[in-house]
Amino acid sequence: MNDTIYALSSGRLPAAIAVIRISGPKASEGLMALTGKVPEPRKAAYAVFRNPDSRETLDDGLAVWVPGPKSETGEDMAELHIHGGRAIVSSIFSVFGKIAGFRPAGPGEFTKRALLNGKIDVARVEGLGDLIAAETETQRRQAVLQFRGGLSKKVEAWREKLLSIQAEVTAAIDFSDEGDVPKDLLHSARNAAASLVAEIRIALRDAKRGERLREGFMVAIAGAPNVGKSTLINCLAEREVAIVSDIPGTTRDVIEVALDLNGVPVVLTDTAGIRETSDPVELEGVKRARARAEAADLVLWLADDDREIRVKDPAREWVIRTKSDLRSVPPGEFAISAKTGAGMSALIARLAEVAGKLAGEPALVTHARQRQALEAAVTHLVALSNPAISGREELFAEELRCAADALGRITGKIGIEDVLGEIFKNFCVGK
Repeated sequence: MNDTIYALSSGRLPAAIAVIRISGPKASEGLMALTGKVPEPRKAAYAVFRNPDSRETLDDGLAVWVPGPKSETGEDMAELHIHGGRAIVSSIFSVFGKIAGFRPAGPGEFTKRALLNGKIDVARVEGLGDLIAAETETQRRQAVLQFRGGLSKKVEAWREKLLSIQAEVTAAIDFSDEGDVPKDLLHSARNAAASLVAEIRIALRDAKRGERLREGFMVAIAGAPNVGKSTLINCLAEREVAIVSDIPGTTRDVIEVALDLNGVPVVLTDTAGIRETSDPVELEGVKRARARAEAADLVLWLADDDREIRVKDPAREWVIRTKSDLRSVPPGEFAISAKTGAGMSALIARLAEVAGKLAGEPALVTHARQRQALEAAVTHLVALSNPAISGREELFAEELRCAADALGRITGKIGIEDVLGEIFKNFCVGK
């Protein structure tokens, strides 16, 4: 935190414009080295960027100065808006590399500093990461809600209620002999906790939908070799993503394709043909195919003949007859022909209908970590009704404390160090 960090915060070079971000105690020194002055705070100012040793002009553009603590990271910050050439960016980075205390930023380090300086909480950081990664409209809407504090505000309100209940129970323990302490405090606290459990459970009902919307609705295409799995995924993706061959066992590994169906993210997976084999490589492919089918939200079992395919859950496993242009299909069965396009529109519409159930109002809970913390809080609050605890004020207070800590982990009030590495490992440099 004592270093001053810098990074390219805009897209891949070359580009029309590049944005270089600086944050840390020597941010103003970086501006002085390049421009000879520090502009008026929070106003973009024209600047000529020069090499401080040779005074050679490197580029001209805009400089922005945002002194801390009223900045995005809570530290002194600066931004340089320059032309997006690789040589220009490299020359400016060379200047920074010669300033003591300057170093390149790591992935997500600007956001991490904002978190550690109290400018943003953990749940909002997760929302920011989801917003950057969003590929569909529904993902964007959900991520915006999280980034703007939708879950954080709810959690903090619940935590404040818990702390209030804790205070009442502590009073009952510490001042039980005082005349102004009500005798039915534990009963009142238990009722308040039950009301809180009901609120949290409402948010938890939507948690799996929120997680699935963030990650994508998983559809596995499975079946025996040469039934048209790779052909189907190529048709749905509208490009050649999988090798199509008459040779059985061509697909060995799992191939994934992301689609946007009416704003809902759908991830299609083409898997190896399932059959008995002695080939160790193909055997591993079959093993992975079965695992993907088990984990998928929906499985399309493809068959190019009339052999019966038994499924455990018809709502999650669909039987699709392929190559309908080569044979007749019994009435009532879903059939397609990738060659003629017959049945493809109906299949896509059916997929969109099922995946569309993920849409609707954005979910508050979107990460497994958040869901698990809420579930832990509920478990501790429900324990208050346990007869072994109800008459023991100390145990009662401990369950309340554990529930409050579980809620605190969602926003980072408690145990923030435990989640930092996991959260920022997928962040891009410069954010």
